[in-house]
Amino acid sequence: MREGIHPEYHQAKVVCNCGNEFVTGSTKPEIHVEICSKCHPFYTGTQKASAARGRIDKFNKKYGVESK
Repeated sequence: MREGIHPEYHQAKVVCNCGNEFVTGSTKPEIHVEICSKCHPFYTGTQKASAARGRIDKFNKKYGVESK
């Protein structure tokens, strides 16, 4: 590897708006996110299937996709 061209790699602390914190690797020492796997509706199971289905139907109508 060439010297001096690669960014510093840190053990980054990721902080979510919900208060969850975890560590990952990054070129930034600290990362702030709005949503994580602890508060995202898909991962928590609070996602409304009917709401998702409505968005899918709207997309299919807009682009003329046949639903099966």
